[in-house]
Amino acid sequence: MEKLLIEGGYPLEGTVQISGAKNSAVALIPAAILADSPVTIDNLPNISDVETLAELLEEIGGSTKLEDDTLVIHPENMFAMPLPNGRVKKLRASYYMMGAMLGKFKKAVIGLPGGCNLGPRPIDQHIKGFEALGAKVTNEQGAIYLQADELIGARIYLDVVSVGATINIMLAAVRAKGKTIIENAAKEPEIIDVATLLTNMGANIKGAGTNVIRITGVDELHGCRHSIIPDRIEAGTFMILAAAMGRSVLIDNIIPDHVESLSAKLREMGVFIEEADDSVFIRAREDNELTPIDVKTLVYPGFATDLQQPFTSLLTKVPGSSMVTDTIYNARFKHIDELRRMGANIKVEGRSALVNGGTPLQGAKVRASDLRAGAALVVAGLMAKGITEITGVEHIDRGYGGLEEKLKGLGAKIWRENLNEKELAELENI
Repeated sequence: MEKLLIEGGYPLEGTVQISGAKNSAVALIPAAILADSPVTIDNLPNISDVETLAELLEEIGGSTKLEDDTLVIHPENMFAMPLPNGRVKKLRASYYMMGAMLGKFKKAVIGLPGGCNLGPRPIDQHIKGFEALGAKVTNEQGAIYLQADELIGARIYLDVVSVGATINIMLAAVRAKGKTIIENAAKEPEIIDVATLLTNMGANIKGAGTNVIRITGVDELHGCRHSIIPDRIEAGTFMILAAAMGRSVLIDNIIPDHVESLSAKLREMGVFIEEADDSVFIRAREDNELTPIDVKTLVYPGFATDLQQPFTSLLTKVPGSSMVTDTIYNARFKHIDELRRMGANIKVEGRSALVNGGTPLQGAKVRASDLRAGAALVVAGLMAKGITEITGVEHIDRGYGGLEEKLKGLGAKIWRENLNEKELAELENI
């Protein structure tokens, strides 16, 4: 196992290229199951989740070829292989295998998914959708069993806005008989991306990106070629990094509209931001003074919960009191204890964190408990005096491809080392 080391205090300058969207990729790869001929997906991020999902497709009889940022998927020989354990437990997005396999084979057995531990994230809305389409769903020994003689289109109202449930129901409904209407659907760009792939495969989907999605089922879907949208969370993370330590940073290959809620908050703080068609330029202020603000996470197009953690690190730099409230996940402040180790003054009350900023951070040994907590610690490490050692790097690798290379290209001092025996033993005891 490895640890990530950062020597803080070095300003960032230059251009960084944003990769394809992680939250699109993890849904698009399972969606290829629904096709009857090869699917090619371009602009994939270089992250471990992509490799895990490609391996899962091979477990159910498919063949895959991953070269650079392109994955070719042959679904012709796939079958409804039960996946109760193993790789399916490694990432939460494995639940998209449920909708895709149910749509294609009318049955599936999928182990309850893993991924980042952010508190209760029930899949009851997914199950509600599958049952409305005619599937029988049972939970047996930690695996979800889905079975349907036939899938029939239905009107489905989601009790809570859920990206995962919206996409999963879409995957199951595109080959159901008749019309499906998903009400109170999530509006995230990744949903539009998945709908675009499915439409190119021959699906009939209207309204993706709005709160009502209408799907008319088709008998078969064919392969196609699709390029993933840029990753708005990676883009936002680098915008936060640039606001924290940037002298002048150009963040390229992004869709500025997708990060508008973050841009608005950074401008409110006093960060200089200049937008172009597919890039954002951030320049440091001469006085380097930023203003404290309050932030509340909301479903898209509101402030993304995935950016809350790195943004909290940025706020430790801002003199005065700022408030961060996360309305999406109730266990998304696990990074706070680690930031406190580095000298941050933050108090957590329920779903809110009060950040008393302006106190310089000090390098320390910290641990990433999940993907975005890892990003928060990278932001903190770049700002801190001295060297920060981050363990739990495997979480960061799930969502940020080539992070060290991109940061080195901007002038950061960052590298990896293997954990020694003592450090490994300490981790095992946590």
